[in-house]
Amino acid sequence: MASPTGGRPGDPVFGAPAVQQSLRGAPPSFASGSLEDPRLSAALRTLELTVRRRLDGVLHGDHLGLIPGPGSEPGDAREYQPGDDVRQMDWSVTARTTHPHVRQSVADRELETWMAVDLSASLDFGTAGCEKRDLAVAATSAIAHLTSGGGNRIGAVVATGERVVRVPARGGRAHIQSLLRTVATTPHAPDGTRGDFVGAIDALRRPERRRGMVVVVSDFLGPTDWERPLRALAARHDVLAVEVVDPRDLELPDVGDVVLHDPETGRTREFSTTPRLREDFAAAAAAHRANVEKILRGCSAPRLTLRTDGDWIADVVRFVSRRRHGASMGASTR
Repeated sequence: MASPTGGRPGDPVFGAPAVQQSLRGAPPSFASGSLEDPRLSAALRTLELTVRRRLDGVLHGDHLGLIPGPGSEPGDAREYQPGDDVRQMDWSVTARTTHPHVRQSVADRELETWMAVDLSASLDFGTAGCEKRDLAVAATSAIAHLTSGGGNRIGAVVATGERVVRVPARGGRAHIQSLLRTVATTPHAPDGTRGDFVGAIDALRRPERRRGMVVVVSDFLGPTDWERPLRALAARHDVLAVEVVDPRDLELPDVGDVVLHDPETGRTREFSTTPRLREDFAAAAAAHRANVEKILRGCSAPRLTLRTDGDWIADVVRFVSRRRHGASMGASTR
């Protein structure tokens, strides 16, 4: 699917930097390329404070990750949501209430989480408060905070299309900071380099790891050739999909003639954003996202969508609260 991935925040087509910087909820920029750059350290500290301030005190309760792991003690039942694993259906509660329910579980005390972070060239783009790449780093920070503690470990595989960077799974605050630095300073892929999201997912399958949790972070643009390896991964692990989206991924603005550059193919084309073109682009984008959602549902992978023009940390809180508390509270009031 084509995408207008040639703009940068501040370009005349997409708006002024002052407007973007004032957007609420935008993560800090991670444009620095050096591990020792003081601006990078300051940005990561700001990100950590933001995550801890907004998430601490919100998600109380039993020792649960984003998705309760298998091999755990049974917990409360809640109403079924699209994307839930049908193997966790609670048929007795379903029969009593006449509404499908799944049985939640209390996760094991030690959880190993692996993240597959897609940093292909299509993420070096943003027209609102930040680039999608910055949002991917912010999502990694939030996941690390939510799954850390209690002996839990987290590792990552970062793919740009040119290279695959692996961070071993370890625990502790120092390791999380090192992981975030590695993700934030991963070099950008050269122009014309296609992403390798499939390679990142395959890297999590070999060598085989103990059952745990896998989080995939991507904009999910382009071919869906990652479906088969993700299904294989979901057969052994709990999978969460984090989708990073920019408004221009979904629709084209009415700006007349515009030059768009695709960094993953190196092609540049000039378009006139006629009403017909805008309508066709929006329809193609909606069809592609529907297909992605269908594939993720088939993998029993919930989808958390973060937008560059939204409050990403509030979206994380709502997603986790809804999956942990919202559905079961709704079922009890019913």
